[in-house]
Amino acid sequence: MLLQLNNIFKWVSSGGQRVFLLKDINLNVEEGEFISVMGPSGSGKSTLLNVIGMLDTFDEGEYQFLDEPVHSLKEKYRANLYKEYIGFVFQSYHLLDELTVKENLEMPLLYKKIKGSERKAKVADMLDRFNIVGKKDLFPNQLSGGQQQLVGVARALISNPKLILADEPTGNLNSKQGEEIMELFKELNDEGVTIIQVTHSEKNAEYGSRIINLLDGRMI
Repeated sequence: MLLQLNNIFKWVSSGGQRVFLLKDINLNVEEGEFISVMGPSGSGKSTLLNVIGMLDTFDEGEYQFLDEPVHSLKEKYRANLYKEYIGFVFQSYHLLDELTVKENLEMPLLYKKIKGSERKAKVADMLDRFNIVGKKDLFPNQLSGGQQQLVGVARALISNPKLILADEPTGNLNSKQGEEIMELFKELNDEGVTIIQVTHSEKNAEYGSRIINLLDGRMI
């Protein structure tokens, strides 16, 4: 088992009332699954992804990741866990503006203390795989939305994560680029990488082996 969410609740307080973002979520994810999370806007999809990715805390419940009790880990230990095992692909890229494409790709490898020569090789490999060799010395604001998205995906994959969390991964791509990204995810999944994607697209959802539907913070 890669991860297990048991009775997860997350809420915010508004005018003395609890507004639930997630309600009693129970989810088991095996290694090698490809899961699509669907639901209308505001149903809790991104919140769920952020909880799984340890970027968001929750108010009640238990979360086991590779047998580690995430709910009771100290912040620093939690951060080490997700840097080690999780790759994120966000719709808004989260690239660092002041770093070049090459430097953005290198960041996760620095976290993992991978040495120089190996870093260079991995970066070269990713630039090649995504056909962005010619863009390696450009800064994010010199790229189109689609190119930034490709760099974001490449950065998520570079450190060989066990789990990829993707939030509308093809949101800013044209249909051909979008299809390429989904095919790449499928390839990675075939190689054993677990993928959880949030998507509005029926077509993208079908790449998954299982679809989870959320409504008002609940799984339906």
